[in-house]
Amino acid sequence: MRKWLKDNRGVLVFIFCLGLFRTAIADWNPVPTGSMRPTILEGDVVLVNRLAYDLKVPFTDISLARIGDPRRGDIVTFSSPKDGTRLIKRLVALPGDVVELRDNRLFINQQPAEYSSVSTVREPRGAVGHVDATRATEAFDHSSRSVQFLHVSNARRNFGPIVVPAGEYFMMGDNRDDSEDSRYIGSVPRNLLIGRAGHILVSADIKRAWQPRFERTISPLR
Repeated sequence: MRKWLKDNRGVLVFIFCLGLFRTAIADWNPVPTGSMRPTILEGDVVLVNRLAYDLKVPFTDISLARIGDPRRGDIVTFSSPKDGTRLIKRLVALPGDVVELRDNRLFINQQPAEYSSVSTVREPRGAVGHVDATRATEAFDHSSRSVQFLHVSNARRNFGPIVVPAGEYFMMGDNRDDSEDSRYIGSVPRNLLIGRAGHILVSADIKRAWQPRFERTISPLR
């Protein structure tokens, strides 16, 4: 055993340093679901800045220092408060905000988001099916993003109003009718935030034998 450790110590040090880097500084995460369509597609690999909000003890959720404050519109990776699953969603409301959905229109502190550039597209649904979807540009608080709404009957288009608890954040998927987000799992405590996603590193179409999507490589997220 000692000989094996000595012979492979370079590899072991590299693995340890890589793990340290990924848990404390930056990480890259493949996205398996369409909850953030059209912003993030299934098969995208996103780059996550783990130092965006907190400096944490490696391999833990223990914060050593606060570095920055989360903002509305950030794309955030976090551990689900429900079961610990790693998720990626958009931060739509801050601690103390009053958040509400009225027929899929977002209201923050009783102020409605504005919607423009509305179009209809066909979106994949399930293994082989497709449904009509409405896409729009949603603008609020001096920022905007593309969101979509699926024409399905079981969508949760009305929610709240609720007050986001102190120290917690309300997350939603850009694919509003196909996302298990804070409407279902509750708001997310700060200690469960992992980092902010800023870019797509690489991308492959998982429904077309993992064909590369070069046009999405090293592209910014907003």
